[in-house]
Amino acid sequence: MSFELFIGGRYLRAKQKQAFISLINILAVAGVTLGVMALIVVIAVMTGATADMKSRILGVEAHIMLMRHGQGFTDYEPVLERVAATPGVSAVSPFVYSQIMLRSSSGVSGAVVRGIDPATAVQHIENFDNTRFQAALPYDGAQAQRRPGIVLGKDLASNLGVAEGDPLYLITPQGMLSPMGHMPAMRRFQVAGIFDTGMYDYDGSVAYVHLADAQRLMRMGEAISGLEIRVEDIDKAPEIRRRLVSELGYPFWARDWIHLNRNLFAALKLEKTALGIILTLIVLVAAFNIASSLIMMVMEKTRDIAILKAMGATDRSIRRIFVLKGMTIGGLGTSLGTALGVILCMLLKRYKFIDLPEVYYFSKLPVSLEMADVLVIAAAALGICFLATLYPARQAARLNPVEAIRYG
Repeated sequence: MSFELFIGGRYLRAKQKQAFISLINILAVAGVTLGVMALIVVIAVMTGATADMKSRILGVEAHIMLMRHGQGFTDYEPVLERVAATPGVSAVSPFVYSQIMLRSSSGVSGAVVRGIDPATAVQHIENFDNTRFQAALPYDGAQAQRRPGIVLGKDLASNLGVAEGDPLYLITPQGMLSPMGHMPAMRRFQVAGIFDTGMYDYDGSVAYVHLADAQRLMRMGEAISGLEIRVEDIDKAPEIRRRLVSELGYPFWARDWIHLNRNLFAALKLEKTALGIILTLIVLVAAFNIASSLIMMVMEKTRDIAILKAMGATDRSIRRIFVLKGMTIGGLGTSLGTALGVILCMLLKRYKFIDLPEVYYFSKLPVSLEMADVLVIAAAALGICFLATLYPARQAARLNPVEAIRYG
């Protein structure tokens, strides 16, 4: 053991003449512990919120939407096969998209209807997967002779006052000219299912029907609105989108999920960063306590420092003594804070005992603990504590041993 480490340990364990210094040490450890624990929990919650919201959005929306300028998207099979063969693409499905009106016996509501092919649909709603879509929206040769099915969002169904099995009318602006003027198209559907994403933007405005029913109702023939594309790595969606547009050329264009929701995720990222900066102030306050403790320790141990210098200790050795003492306090606080933060995150993730009000997208506190975040927070806390030790250690190293012994 080096003598710097030995003396630093003795200073840390020894009972100071002034109990106030010991209290500052305890407060410094507690401050670092609290700051690190709060940072880990808050960052884990924000990461969980982002991941949960991303999962809900991507359950309804495609990773990439490929469309065509101008006239309807007809003869799309060759394009679909070409897109499906693109590296990184896992699924492709045609869709029809339009704004419509829904009318039931209890009310009327505007909505967005999506015509999908249940066999190849890329929707992955938590409580309504492809299997349920296929069961809710069957299609065969006799489909035109019976009432087609429609799947509604939870809030949309509530606004219309309908449940599974109830009839409703779907009204579109595409209709026909009559002696009385333009007549909108209207067809009777039966509620075949209700999905719940937990996001009102979708649950209150989106309805699904079979692709063939949507084409017939919109008088589109065999045309579609575009292709929904799901990729293997969602973070590579912008790269794949650019590649598809470049290969297919005009008149094709595409949008990816990041571009469609960039404002939402930018706001979440900014909030996460702001909360991280604010909570880092707790660690900074604890670092000031470490610096105060070391400054008072230098004042108390002036004669000891002078004797060590007279015996041949270098300025570097004196600096190391006080840096080691400060880093021991910081390291203890960081270790305790990391352990408590990880344990609290695991408890919150497993037992979900915190209920959130209905204004949030989720009912329970979402927690996603990533080891990279934990390591960055711990390293940042240790770095702040190290910076706090530099000034007191430098002042101790600059003491003149002759004057310290004479006036100490």
